This record gives sequence, structure tokens and C-alpha cells, in this order.
Amino acid sequence: MKSKFLFLVLAVVAAMMMPLTATSQVAPDKPAHAEATDVLPKYEVFVGAGYTSLNNVNQSRNGQFGVNVKVTRDWGKYFGVFADGGVYKFPYDATNPGNPTVDMLLFGPVLHAHLLGPIGVFGHVLLGMEQISGTPITTGLPSGTPSQPYATPSVSFAAGLGGGLEYKIKPRIFISFAGDDVRSAITADLPSSCANMGCSNHASRNSRAELGVVYKF
Repeated sequence: MKSKFLFLVLAVVAAMMMPLTATSQVAPDKPAHAEATDVLPKYEVFVGAGYTSLNNVNQSRNGQFGVNVKVTRDWGKYFGVFADGGVYKFPYDATNPGNPTVDMLLFGPVLHAHLLGPIGVFGHVLLGMEQISGTPITTGLPSGTPSQPYATPSVSFAAGLGGGLEYKIKPRIFISFAGDDVRSAITADLPSSCANMGCSNHASRNSRAELGVVYKF
């Protein structure tokens, strides 16, 4: 009788343990399910070298090299908004009049797309301001007339279009190259006698290029 009662107790305990055993066998599968795919970055920071032509400055023969920094806020894979700042102080050679420096502060939307393998492309619209300082250029008035320099610094609204390529070297690190066409109208403080002599206020288009490193997070 005792042996039958002991057998029944063992059978009940075994039945209670079976669900626990099954649960412990299923539990290890949960971490595999919890593994997430790559999280899309929300921010990008670009730091690099840049170059801009100097068509706003009369008699300039070459452009300026400088430093460019850009911060982008991304929403998903394809769309973002950026702020772009550049200071271009170093001429290709010393033949430009004066000692010009170009400052740019630009904002706008950007569209991203995957091209092939580790290569992506992007295009953006640029809106902001451009400033040129250090350009005491004479107006070219007839001999005997006191020369009048451009007012410096000269500030203008700027706008343009551009795009580029980026190459993925690590999950969060990319090499980026971009080219832009930036249009601005630099204001010159000139006498009225110069209005018909090719030195009035004018709009200019400058080509800009940049190469640097992008960190996405």
C-alpha cells in the first residue's frame, strides 16, 4: 500500500515538472528573437577640407581653400535636414587682390539613396548666406579719380544645388565627396559714377567642393 502511495506521489511530482522543463527548453529562443537589425542613424557629422571659386571678387584668378563642417538630422533612410558652415581663407596662390576670406552658412534638405555595395549618393538644396571680407578692390575709375574700395565685409543671401558620393568604411564611418553650385549677390559700396563701368553690384555663381569624413550615430 505504501509503495503504491509513493508511486502516486512521484507520478504527480513528475507531471508538475514537465511544464517547467518544456518552458526552460523554449526560453533560450527569446534572445534570438530579440536581436534587432541595424538601427538607422539619426545624426551625421561631417568634417573636411573645402574649396570655393571666387567669382564675386573682380580680378580674382583662383579660388580659396578652407575647412567645412556639416551637421545633418536624418529621418529614416532617405530624408534629412542639414546645417553647413565653411571658412575659406587660403588661396591657391597669392595673385588674388587683397587678402580675401569667404564664409558660408547654409541650410537645407538632403535626400540619400544607396547606389552599389558600400557606395551611396545624395543631393541637397542650399539656402543661407555668404560673406567675403578682406577685398579692398579699386573700382577702376578713370585716372585722376580717387579709387573706391569695395565695402568689406560684404554679406549676401546665397542659394544653390549640389550632391555627392559617400563610401562606407565602417558601420558608422564614411568618406564623403560633394560638389555644389552656389549663387550669391555680394553688395559693393560704389559711387554712382561707376554704375556704367562694369563695377556695379552683380550676382555670381561659385563652384564649391568638399572632401572629408562622416560619422553617423
